[in-house]
Amino acid sequence: MNFYIYILQSEKNGKFYVGSTENLEKRLQDHNWSRTPSTKSGIPWKMVYNEVFPSRGEALRRENEIKSKKSRKYIAYLIDKIS
Repeated sequence: MNFYIYILQSEKNGKFYVGSTENLEKRLQDHNWSRTPSTKSGIPWKMVYNEVFPSRGEALRRENEIKSKKSRKYIAYLIDKIS
């Protein structure tokens, strides 16, 4: 089974959210249907980036790496890299 890290961007306020999951579609739905308290205020969200990993541990390490940078510039770099 694959695991993913993802970056969402709020269409309302432009903020980013970084997370990990086994199911990208369901997770995006959860964010947009107010099932995630920390992202409720940014609805609607769109998926702007994701990476695939073979294990949950690797996905969590990458999620933490991105979050530890605390940088909109780094997130913009990742998104631009795939465009």
